[in-house]
Amino acid sequence: MTSIEHNLHQVRDRIAAAAVRCGRAPEEITLLAVSKTKPASAVAEAVAAGQRAFGENYVQEGVEKIMALTAEGDLQWHFIGPLQSNKSRLVAEHFAWCHTVDRLRIAQRLNDQRPAHLPPLNVLIQVNISDENSKSGIMLEAVPALAAAIAALPRLHLRGLMAIPAPEQDYAHQLAVCQQMASAFHALQHAYPAIDTLSLGMSDDMEAAIAAGSTMVRIGTALFGARDYARPSQQ
Repeated sequence: MTSIEHNLHQVRDRIAAAAVRCGRAPEEITLLAVSKTKPASAVAEAVAAGQRAFGENYVQEGVEKIMALTAEGDLQWHFIGPLQSNKSRLVAEHFAWCHTVDRLRIAQRLNDQRPAHLPPLNVLIQVNISDENSKSGIMLEAVPALAAAIAALPRLHLRGLMAIPAPEQDYAHQLAVCQQMASAFHALQHAYPAIDTLSLGMSDDMEAAIAAGSTMVRIGTALFGARDYARPSQQ
């Protein structure tokens, strides 16, 4: 068993245990393996261990891996990093999901650049739940207006919300922030019944996120180890 395969088993066990503790089915939570800065060979190891969904933060690096791993079959690629306008076409053409839509201009570009032969691009609205100047995302009160605008774009499929809470070691504080996101998610579901994804929780706070109702956890360090430094051209 490789170290990545071992780590995958451990993370899946953590997800299952966290789900059972709060009365949820483990199958309700998707594991998104965050492979940013890791080589295609590491992704291939995870694929061999049964992982199919991967998250990338850097557009060029992600596209290189997507192209390198086409022989692995139908993998699901999620773009989860800040998206600059000049990189939107690559995301629209190569990824199945974009988690970081936080303004209408980007949504419009993704819609216009999504190839007609592909299904609509799955998108999540990124919320800056901890109001951090260093983080992308919109405030909770701005979600309804952006959601309405995205829902009107035919080449996009609005799936839900994403957030990256500020690092917090105390579980009660983690849970409180995650519950704020869950409340916003449920409100959005009420307006748009097709909404089904709350992308929330990483290696250090996945238990609180799952307890609050996350449907997708983004795990990198616990699977692949500490991140490597990305080349500047990959930003």
